[in-house]
Amino acid sequence: MQNDKFKNYLHLHLLVFIAGFTAILGELISIEAVSLVWFRMLMATILMGLYIVFSKINIRVTKQTLLKFAIAGVIIALHWITFFGSIKAANISIALSMFSTGAFFASIIEPIIYKRKIIPYEIIFGIIVIIGVFIITQSEIHYLYGIILGIVSAFLSSLFSVLNGKFLQTHTATVISFYEFIWGVIFITLFIGVMNSGVPENFFSLSISDFSYLFILASICTAYAFIASVHVMKHISPYTVVLTYNLEPIYGIILALIIFPEKEQMSTSFYVGAFIVIGVVLMNGIIKNINKMKNKKLMAN
Repeated sequence: MQNDKFKNYLHLHLLVFIAGFTAILGELISIEAVSLVWFRMLMATILMGLYIVFSKINIRVTKQTLLKFAIAGVIIALHWITFFGSIKAANISIALSMFSTGAFFASIIEPIIYKRKIIPYEIIFGIIVIIGVFIITQSEIHYLYGIILGIVSAFLSSLFSVLNGKFLQTHTATVISFYEFIWGVIFITLFIGVMNSGVPENFFSLSISDFSYLFILASICTAYAFIASVHVMKHISPYTVVLTYNLEPIYGIILALIIFPEKEQMSTSFYVGAFIVIGVVLMNGIIKNINKMKNKKLMAN
């Protein structure tokens, strides 16, 4: 029993490592962000579709639910476009540091969606996060466009995470993701068609390396990661899962420094700001976990 729990914890950290590796693939893939996300979502949709067929999963939903999934699918597509756009405009370290600000946005969005009171310490943490972002911006002002894209990406990530939290109350993660990815592909297809008056001639001209990296991104980092995370949450508390996933920027930045040392070497002020932002995110997760444990004990008594 203890051995199985240890295996699940190892599996969870593997998934977080995979999440951090997503940013590395974003740097390695040479095509621009919009095309990258289109291929990622299309490939992931096909792979998840095959999983649904072989697993005989019921994917029937109402029209109203389908509309909600469509909105979430557009948000996810825009999140990924801005995230990879941040990497292309700046670098992995900037994109992941800004991605960490999502916890601040979640503290604002959650009370609105779930109709709960704002927690005072979350506001304090939010102010500290803003200070951290300000330090990063001041030291890396030449990456301003990438910083803005990263912050927008973090906001969109928080928004769809909160929405998916509501969806998970009535639907499985596989069904939610499958429909969201389909709508994401449709949205990006329409966007490309409108912006370019049709699909560009060289759109499907992918190099072997780009196709290989995209397949890894869609299969391991998307389809597998989505399905496996649901499996892990059956054996490990959701709060531990969320807390561990907060390590994603740390894993990603360390990987980036190893793989792209010249491009990812940043100023001391950047690392001070990044440490503040990521540290606050981890602290927020720890406090939430402690409070949940206390509430469970009180309810048990």
